[in-house]
Amino acid sequence: MSNCTFCKEIADIKRKKDPFFVAELKTGYVVMSWYQYFEGYTIFVLKNHSAELHELKSDLKDEFLCEMSLVAEAVYRAFKPKRLNYAKLGNSDPHLHWHIIPRYGTDPKPERNIWAISKRVWQSDKHRPTLEKLNSLRKKLREEIEILLASKKYKNCHGI
Repeated sequence: MSNCTFCKEIADIKRKKDPFFVAELKTGYVVMSWYQYFEGYTIFVLKNHSAELHELKSDLKDEFLCEMSLVAEAVYRAFKPKRLNYAKLGNSDPHLHWHIIPRYGTDPKPERNIWAISKRVWQSDKHRPTLEKLNSLRKKLREEIEILLASKKYKNCHGI
């Protein structure tokens, strides 16, 4: 899909041109969000373009959801939030992807979803990480993903 945000990002990952890329799993790519107001905000993107979970073959759907769970646990372990929020929307970018959003006690409106907070706040340029900060975040998350993969905790994911 030539105008799909995530298909473009995947092309950048394959060309090693995406600084937000963290890891490749069997069904998808782990990337840090462009904005890190919620430190550790991660997106898990299906490798192949598809808009809806129900469109996936059963095995792929099961594996994608299992790997999303692994990524979420890695985010939790790496960034120690109070809670995790999960979102699979697709209204703006109809390519299957999960937002995995760490929430902290210091968040404004911690009882609401992040879209209840003004985009001017959490998507401001001051929350775009420097390359040094981004590398630190990516390293922490990648290490936790590797630990979980090695632990075989997610061995029921078909490709792990």
